[in-house]
Amino acid sequence: MILWIGLYQIYSAFRKTRGARILVGLVLLLVVLSLLSLLLDLRVIWWVLYKVLALMALALIIIFQPELRNALARLGSSKLFMFSKTQKHEFLDTFCDAVTQLSKKRIGALFAFERAISLKDHLETGVPLDAILSPEFALTIFHPKTALHDGGMIISKNRVAAAGCVFPVSSRELEDRSTGLRHRAAIGITEETDCVAVVVSEETGQISICVDGKLERNLKKDEFRTRMEAIFLPEDNNNEEDAEKELAGEAGDAPGRDSDLVSD
Repeated sequence: MILWIGLYQIYSAFRKTRGARILVGLVLLLVVLSLLSLLLDLRVIWWVLYKVLALMALALIIIFQPELRNALARLGSSKLFMFSKTQKHEFLDTFCDAVTQLSKKRIGALFAFERAISLKDHLETGVPLDAILSPEFALTIFHPKTALHDGGMIISKNRVAAAGCVFPVSSRELEDRSTGLRHRAAIGITEETDCVAVVVSEETGQISICVDGKLERNLKKDEFRTRMEAIFLPEDNNNEEDAEKELAGEAGDAPGRDSDLVSD
């Protein structure tokens, strides 16, 4: 029972990754070969399988190296951004303003926020910039007639690290078959890394956020800002909730007032 629970937890952790099919294929191959060797008394094949199983642990580490690196990086990371709270707020204000303008003008865009896991491999597929983000800059980059519009923008430590980058497209089946390549690329990059992807639809102007391969679509301006703050400023959100609870408690404990006074 303990072994089956452990195997199920491992499968649950890897089933949404690109290596899931490899894992299932290896297990099926081993099961089929084991059954054949036992039923047909194929002693040589059984001996080979017995020796191969001893190396399976090392093979799985090599095969699932990206997934293991992702999990370890998330476990060891304690901060999402390495700059002050003031810079975080200012940058989120600028970014949300840029996304809102892109949405209004229906200019397609794809952003990836680098977090614990480096996006260097994907950065090398585009054009390095190391620039300060502004709404005008984002509109220029993603304008349909510019050279870098057909690709993703990587943001690292509140600066634009690169643009025109190629992101891996998710190969898993999606419930909405109308999902475009930009959204599939956002799902793909967040499946392989811990980055946060933001997509602006070229057809509808719809704003979407993708985290851990999960796509949240059709976000309004306020919803998008709130979601970004929840991801990158969790401490501030917790403080706001505590303050609201404290105010609610004070209001509940406040003494009654005279009936002829108008309450605030």
